[in-house]
Amino acid sequence: MSQKHPLPDKLDPRVPIAVIGATGAVGQRMVSLLAGHPWFRIAEVAASERSQGKKYSDATRWILPGDIPEDARDLTVVSVEEELSSPIVLSAVDASVADEIEPLHASRGKFVVSNTKSFRMKADVPLLVPEVNSDHLALVERQSWRKEKGGAIITNPNCVVVGLAMGLAPLHRAFGLEAVTVVTLQALSGAGYPGVPSLDAQGNVIPFIDGEEEKIEREPGKILGLLTEDGVIPADFKISVAVNRVPVRDGHTESVFVKLKRKASLAEIKEALEGFTGEPQALGLPFAPAQPIVVRGENNRPQPVRDVETGHGMVVTIGRLRPDPVYDVRFTLLVHNTVRGAAGAALLNAELLLARGLVPVAPVSAA
Repeated sequence: MSQKHPLPDKLDPRVPIAVIGATGAVGQRMVSLLAGHPWFRIAEVAASERSQGKKYSDATRWILPGDIPEDARDLTVVSVEEELSSPIVLSAVDASVADEIEPLHASRGKFVVSNTKSFRMKADVPLLVPEVNSDHLALVERQSWRKEKGGAIITNPNCVVVGLAMGLAPLHRAFGLEAVTVVTLQALSGAGYPGVPSLDAQGNVIPFIDGEEEKIEREPGKILGLLTEDGVIPADFKISVAVNRVPVRDGHTESVFVKLKRKASLAEIKEALEGFTGEPQALGLPFAPAQPIVVRGENNRPQPVRDVETGHGMVVTIGRLRPDPVYDVRFTLLVHNTVRGAAGAALLNAELLLARGLVPVAPVSAA
């Protein structure tokens, strides 16, 4: 992780943050990542009706390694509709709930960082990968919630798209993109908990994930698009996608085939990937890896079991970089789907909001 961390001296005690959908798989990962965070403290947790009124430790079937963080164990679970006091709300609720709940909190003046699909493609909502398109944060000033109450919605991309967008961004900037094909091998944890039935998952490949191909074909264009006064003009390359669910716990593997607008050598492509950084690295955000893309030279890497935790799960690992006889270049990409692709993405977005001074922060007492 980056070591600059410019804000803690100015923000003591830490800023309270709420997690809605806190008992689910992604919500648990958010709670886990907030433990010991230098800028934030978890102050509120919200979940479905069956969990309300219980201690978080009693309401949650914890599925992550280790125990529930001490600072979350005794928090009382409230309704997702509850008026929260924290200025930032990390949302891990299902899309069917997010449609109403996320605008509700934004209308109350909260900055909602959403992990759901509901508002990703809305014209005035940033679909944010901070290293790639931090300038798209300017879109929040066009939101009605921002104008009326000071709140806003910021969205994370699909968990495959986060890694794909990071792998494509340096190539798009340096050489231009003409066409991309992606074949995914997606981990079981991407299906939530309990997820895929065991008899379907073990020793098997499932070549369908409902709605997934459409998201992967659509979202990168917005992320890599150009911000104008009229909104985001999507990047003008086509993506062809085939998705598969495979018996891996964590880590989405992607075989990526890229046709460039300007021809480039493998050395130039590798240099562009390895040199890629963005605003999180310049600001030294606590959860930003110093090198967000790592390129490996071994012919059998990346592998989820060996590489998914690189940079605490926030690094995108690329390997098998080689020429392609139909496209120009092909490579294998690995992204931690529940960290960089979900909870960690939300946390990094929240850090960027705070570092940019977009979140009004009042003095608070430490938990």
